[in-house]
Amino acid sequence: MSAAPVLLEMRSITKTFPGVKALADVNLVVREGEIHAICGENGAGKSTLMKVLSGVYPYGDYSGEIRYRGEEARFGDIRASENSGIVIIHQELALIPGMSITENIFLGNEPRKGVAIDWKTAQRRALELMKLVGLKEDPDTLIKDIGVGKQQLIEIAKAFAKDVKLLILDEPTAALNESDSQQLLDLLREFKTQGITSIIISHKLNEIEAIADSITILRDGKTIETLDVKADGVNEDRIVRGMVGRDMSSRFPDYTPNVGEVFFEVRDWTVRHPIAHDRLVCKQANFSVRRGEVVGFAGLMGAGRTELAMSLFGRSYGTWLSGQVFKDGRQIQLRTVSEAIENGLAYVSEDRKAIGLNLLDDIKTSIVAAKPAKIARHGVIDEVAEHRVAEEYRQELRIKTPSVDEGISKLSGGNQQKVVLAKWMFTDPDLLILDEPTRGIDVGAKFEIYGIIHRLAEQGKGVVVISSELPELIGLCDRIYTVFEGTITGEVARADADPERLMKQMTTTKKMPV
Repeated sequence: MSAAPVLLEMRSITKTFPGVKALADVNLVVREGEIHAICGENGAGKSTLMKVLSGVYPYGDYSGEIRYRGEEARFGDIRASENSGIVIIHQELALIPGMSITENIFLGNEPRKGVAIDWKTAQRRALELMKLVGLKEDPDTLIKDIGVGKQQLIEIAKAFAKDVKLLILDEPTAALNESDSQQLLDLLREFKTQGITSIIISHKLNEIEAIADSITILRDGKTIETLDVKADGVNEDRIVRGMVGRDMSSRFPDYTPNVGEVFFEVRDWTVRHPIAHDRLVCKQANFSVRRGEVVGFAGLMGAGRTELAMSLFGRSYGTWLSGQVFKDGRQIQLRTVSEAIENGLAYVSEDRKAIGLNLLDDIKTSIVAAKPAKIARHGVIDEVAEHRVAEEYRQELRIKTPSVDEGISKLSGGNQQKVVLAKWMFTDPDLLILDEPTRGIDVGAKFEIYGIIHRLAEQGKGVVVISSELPELIGLCDRIYTVFEGTITGEVARADADPERLMKQMTTTKKMPV
């Protein structure tokens, strides 16, 4: 790509928030027609840099210079950057669930006939754009009725409706399964053949290695280096070294499991979909967890893993039809979230921002939120105890923040996830169910989360991990269950686990022998 002309150059970009310098003299050069990756740990400044470029942080809110297509660019807002052909797709998709695909694609950009919206033209163009991104859906379908993989494609279709020249994708595959992720990466390769330039931010380093032409690495708000993937022979280990400033000999901490007896058992658990009453999301599920054991659940998106976990945690999803839960040989009732907590269960949601945390709260409030009675006197929160507990977890989990009085929204994704873990550890559970615990966090933060999981197991707790990343499950878990269309199709010990075997069991309704 070195022979291609420069499309974008960001020079000495510095952006400061109160008390924090998020970017310090950052430089970025992107050439026409390339796929340029930006890598770094959480808090390195990746998203901030892209918000500067796209006008989220307008000219005057930062220092430095942006040159786009050979001219200085001073974007005052997002619309100004979009009018120049720069479109950013954020990690949190900007779609309205109750509106149709067509309405979302052209929201704020509707084709008009006079003063009225030309819906006939909008639908025709929506179909053309959907075909361009490989999406086959009725354009009148509501966003809430389609999966997140298809929603990501709709965001890209929105970008093409704005005549995109430079497409910026912030963690585009974080919420996607392997199949949807591959489809999206193939789409970016196709766009490249059409001369469209892409900037991608991702923590999935295997995807970066496979798709990127160039990689710029940020660390602590500074540019560390830019690599030519082919010329420099870049691999995942090389990217990690640039991100963390050292070699990581292993992606998982050293750990020797000490697994005890079965203490938690689910028998014939059957749950009906909350809306489609003729559909079962859990079909006679049976599984067990031993003390000190990390148990994984593998499955494609929509397989029913999250539905199983939420239905167990106080029947938070669907309609329970049948099944029993035993703990230490005694049947227990989990009819409400309160009952689940009192019986020693904890559930860390896959969506920490929408469900796991209140982003308006501070850290200390969030940590005690699941069981405030532990630090209450006569029904009133003991603020001294609240601060002490939060500070203990801040130190134990190495939550990077100057104070537990800081707002949750100011933390990086990895540190937000640590707060969610602290919240549920505070309830002193015997079984923790962790749903996508490392989604959207960097390799260094993942390593720390894995260490926390191992420490919980060492304390004799059972840990269930739901993950869409098979290497994560294989490296972390003592046993792995596979799920397909609501059915547990197999069980694999760590020693026998490999991606091919797991994928085979994740794509069949036939129950495989253990």
